[in-house]
Amino acid sequence: MVGSGYRRGAGDGFVVLADGSRRWGRFGAAGVLVRHVDPAGTSYFVARRSLHCHQGGTWAIPGGALDPGETPLAGALREFAEEIGTELQVYEVAAVHEDDHGGWSYWTVVVDVPARFDVPRSFGWETDDARWVGADDLARLELFGAFRRTLERIGVILPG
Repeated sequence: MVGSGYRRGAGDGFVVLADGSRRWGRFGAAGVLVRHVDPAGTSYFVARRSLHCHQGGTWAIPGGALDPGETPLAGALREFAEEIGTELQVYEVAAVHEDDHGGWSYWTVVVDVPARFDVPRSFGWETDDARWVGADDLARLELFGAFRRTLERIGVILPG
């Protein structure tokens, strides 16, 4: 899972892309979109970013900087545990989507869980709230801009 160059926190920091924009994660970044499908429909686990974060108060997925040698899956699961305060124990990887920004990428790892788990009562400093929502409710939340575009691109919500 983790290469020999792995050192926790070594990926923290901004990079500047050719267009002058800045991105967090010296080696890219990844987050996990947890999904549960049952006869009643599909639900997604999302988190509201704390006001201490970029675009605080918006909803997104737990995620962050990859460390050197860390795979998008390993980084996304680590970030989930750090930000939500619980580890995903049973899941199946459904898809991995790369959003390439020209030399820097954000990976959205979609995992299916067999049952919805309880939302923890407390979170890491980057998270103010978390909940399970259906796709219709998800589209109505104030979403982190890049997360909304990813959801539109992968067909979870309709553009607009």
